[in-house]
Amino acid sequence: MTDAGRPAMAVRVRRTLRQIGPVRLAGTILFIALGLVFARYSWDIPLAKDAERGLYDIRMLETAERVEQDDRIVLVVYTDETLEALAKRSPLDRKMLADALTAIDAMNPKAIGIDILIDQAQAEDPILIDAFRDMETPTYLAFASNATNPDYMKVWQEEYLTGFLAQLAPGPVKPASIRLEPDLEDGVIRSWPAQPAGLPPLLANAMTPIHPEFRDYRRSIDYRLPKSEEYPVFSKLPIDLFVTDFAEALRPQIEGRYVLIGGDIQDLDDYETPMTRVDGKLTKGLDVHAHLLAQLLDGRMPAAIPGWSLWMVALAVVAAGGLTSLLEMRSWKLAVVLVAQILFFVSLPFLLQANAIDTLGLPAAGWAVGWLFAFAAVGTAQRAVGSEQRRFAQSTLGKYLPADIANQILRDPERLALSGEKRQIYALFTDMEGFTKLSHAITPEQLSSLLNRYLDVMSDIVLKHGGTIDKFVGDAVVAFWGAPIARPDDADRAAGAALAMYEAGEAFARAGGDDLPPLGRTRVGLHRGEAVVGNFGGEGRIQYTALGDGMNTAARLESANKSLKTTILVSREAKDGSTLDIFRPMGRIVLSGRATPVEVWEPAPGMDPEERRTLARLWERFDTGDASALIDLELIANSNKEDAALANFVYRIREAGPGGHFVLGSK
Repeated sequence: MTDAGRPAMAVRVRRTLRQIGPVRLAGTILFIALGLVFARYSWDIPLAKDAERGLYDIRMLETAERVEQDDRIVLVVYTDETLEALAKRSPLDRKMLADALTAIDAMNPKAIGIDILIDQAQAEDPILIDAFRDMETPTYLAFASNATNPDYMKVWQEEYLTGFLAQLAPGPVKPASIRLEPDLEDGVIRSWPAQPAGLPPLLANAMTPIHPEFRDYRRSIDYRLPKSEEYPVFSKLPIDLFVTDFAEALRPQIEGRYVLIGGDIQDLDDYETPMTRVDGKLTKGLDVHAHLLAQLLDGRMPAAIPGWSLWMVALAVVAAGGLTSLLEMRSWKLAVVLVAQILFFVSLPFLLQANAIDTLGLPAAGWAVGWLFAFAAVGTAQRAVGSEQRRFAQSTLGKYLPADIANQILRDPERLALSGEKRQIYALFTDMEGFTKLSHAITPEQLSSLLNRYLDVMSDIVLKHGGTIDKFVGDAVVAFWGAPIARPDDADRAAGAALAMYEAGEAFARAGGDDLPPLGRTRVGLHRGEAVVGNFGGEGRIQYTALGDGMNTAARLESANKSLKTTILVSREAKDGSTLDIFRPMGRIVLSGRATPVEVWEPAPGMDPEERRTLARLWERFDTGDASALIDLELIANSNKEDAALANFVYRIREAGPGGHFVLGSK
């Protein structure tokens, strides 16, 4: 049979193989092999595994069952309000636990699981032991070991817990493992934890004997989502309700149900789950145990995908990519072929997940990468454009990266690898007051011109003071000092930039023009803290940026200006690094979303230096218990009635009291 009689695709493959040399052929085979590796093992490949985890989370959320509130399980929780009423945060009050257990036991629940470690002695322990001994309901108390959790469970704690449990035997109270196993790569809880031989059964397995096959189950957690945001999947009752005179009224919510007891306390026992990618919220460990228990009760055990089938799909993906690059047809026909392949490979993981097939480990992103590798390898071999592609990449690098970072990468291509390092930085956030309202009051053309001019001014100030511009978010400017190069005077540079940006914002507002509405003030937050700084992103886009709590604190400081009637807020950590004598105290506050107070200061270069120092001394005296200092502070505030920030400062410390702090939004 001649070439004319062969299928057209076979002819093109044969022709391509003849025309390329041995070196290029070897390179093509290597790229196809790499594509095959990606298409099968992308969950184990750096960068690709991050994409896989993200795609799995999206699949899980999109296909998760939306349900009414589960009437089989109820959570009884310690809350922040409970701790405030008890004036005790850690360990959790055990007398309240004992009293609540006695009340709940009398309401005939099916079983009780306690996600609280009794790992150190407390004065209330005899009361709790008596309550446990009197229990009639099967009860399972949290257990953890130093061998499986050395970071949080010391040997002495395990010894105390073991001894405590021994005092309860024999009886209805048994140990149960509360071990959860976040993904080591990103800390997200997606799968059931392994249960080492030295641990008792997992809490969910211990609480009900049905479906014993779950004792060895290690695949994905089948999270469910609420049908309505008003009714979460599991109801929660504050534990203090069970130590009141009307506790008996709660019987209908307890009787015949599985009860899980634990904490719902801010910043404690928080985990990321697939839901976090969408709503940004963390999930309490107690809620995760509730999801495990509900999955076990339902017998929902998604089937695993056999390894051989993943190999078959990987081969099909690579073959499709390579053959597609050889197609010679009109562009619209080629588009149809590409769209059809995209729809198939994108929809397949969702269809599997929706039909009770566990896609945790399915290389969906790897399919895309493998397809692209094969497409590029075969296409390059056919068209011999490898060198042109490399030149194109070099010419476009500068369009996607800041100039200084781009220059470093050009000098050292190894810097292109995604990485980060922990650094102490000075993080700065700015925001123009009322910008959203302004954007609706002017034309898009006016807004574009105004915003570009404003950001030019702010950017020049950051660069003039030696800072690194992280990003722009609308009218907000995010910048930091201390990376990539740290200087001894970074604190002074950052503080000087904060003051200059506020002043420039005022000048910009005054020069806005008669055709514009009044422009708001520029507010600034500055904090010194730890952040991970480096190149972050994906295969097609990277950004030099800083991530971490230090950045979040600076953003919250900027936002707190509105409540404190200030324009610039500087944390104590940032102020202590500066040699500038321009700061006056603004008290101690708890920022939104935080539990730890932050001491804040405001740059006030226009204030008499001696008066600034007097304010600091008086606050220090009041903070240590000298009530007369508050009278002097009030006199200073009354003599500066136009100073709203100073009046607000005096009000807040009066409300908080000596050594206290003011929780924003609480008044």
